[in-house]
Amino acid sequence: MRQVVLDATLRQMLKPAHQNITAEVVPQVASRATLSLLLFLGLLFTFIKLLQRKPPCPGPSFCLGIGPLISYGRFLWMGIGSASNYYNAKYGEIVRVWIYGEETIIMSRPSAVIHVMKKSHYNTRFGNKHALHCLGMDENGIIFNNNTSIWKQTRPYFAKALSGPGLQRALAITVESTCNHLEKILGENNETASVDILLFLRAITLDISNRLFLRVSLHEGEIVAKIQKYFDTWQMLLLKPDIFFKFKWVYKKYEEAAQDLQDTMESLLLKKRQELRDAEKLQDVSDFATDLIFAQTHGELTPDNVRQSILEIMIAGPDTMSISIYFMLMLIDQYPDVQKKITEEIWTVTGEREIQNSDLQHLKILENFINESMRYQPVVDFIMRKALKDDVIDGFLVKKGTNIILNLGVMHRDKFFLKPHEFSLENFAQNVIEGSKGKCEYRSGKLSLRMMGKK
Repeated sequence: MRQVVLDATLRQMLKPAHQNITAEVVPQVASRATLSLLLFLGLLFTFIKLLQRKPPCPGPSFCLGIGPLISYGRFLWMGIGSASNYYNAKYGEIVRVWIYGEETIIMSRPSAVIHVMKKSHYNTRFGNKHALHCLGMDENGIIFNNNTSIWKQTRPYFAKALSGPGLQRALAITVESTCNHLEKILGENNETASVDILLFLRAITLDISNRLFLRVSLHEGEIVAKIQKYFDTWQMLLLKPDIFFKFKWVYKKYEEAAQDLQDTMESLLLKKRQELRDAEKLQDVSDFATDLIFAQTHGELTPDNVRQSILEIMIAGPDTMSISIYFMLMLIDQYPDVQKKITEEIWTVTGEREIQNSDLQHLKILENFINESMRYQPVVDFIMRKALKDDVIDGFLVKKGTNIILNLGVMHRDKFFLKPHEFSLENFAQNVIEGSKGKCEYRSGKLSLRMMGKK
């Protein structure tokens, strides 16, 4: 039989119908199903990412860069404390603003504050580098030293000076210094003369700091005046923009005021070094300054760091401590019933003898009064920090390099206290108060904050 050759078109026509449908339709259906599956998986992935995304902090709008300008301007105009209070009152406990155009988060929520204070990647501060250099703080001392390695190298000297035997001597030195200054005033002034109480307290605290940490002869009145000018410079320059430092005539007087105190501390160090050379027994002159000088001799600390460390430990008393005591005296005057309770407790514990270190643990009313005074009228009501790595605080993403302001003044008026807006010893007399964001415990008058469920 003769074979007939069919062309391709004819063979396609002669195929069964179901085969043609399968060959054409199946690939189209499979393609559509794959596309639908991919779209579904994409939407699901996007939805999951949105759920995992941390909500942005509340705060003023960016508004084409106008928001950061207004935010920064408000801090320059009102100051850090007042501006922080304004934004916390308007936007809540955690607020995002801008300083220098950099994201800055203001926190007054206790759980957020304790998170920052406990984490090591928040141990640096922020401030204009030119200002810190002018103050001598740029990579020197510990207050605004943002060089972590140098800060860690310097901090143990402060820790040693503020603990152990030095701390044990503080009570006796404080009593003696206060009595000496009171006798001096009573001897020099008549009954009609007035006394500047704050200046008087600053002189006492400077004398105490000197006798604890430096131990050289100095002129109290002169140095107290220089310390006050130094703090004025610090407050004026810290948040200034870089362009401010382009015009030396604008900040020259502040720079000179800061340098004046630094030169004074350098002269006191020279006097201390001479005393060390002349000393027959080293233990007779060993103190904070001696340890720093020996560290410099062995190449562990630079001369600038030694001078700035002495400056910082000497200015702390005449500023924060003296003002704290000043506020306490005002509160005692305003609340005579509290004064009566404190006096009765002291007489009960000590009788007619002088107060001793061992008595302090029994003076609970006095301890509550000190804690409540610092809560109700804090000297420094905020702390400045900078995030050294990405973090999440109370559900909010905090990126590396973000500036942090811990608004302690607002936090201390929190509902955890029985009478947050009143001065009352009851605020440090309770055992435990719990809240939704954290836990506050009052143990022997000392406040500790904990996250719920965490020690």
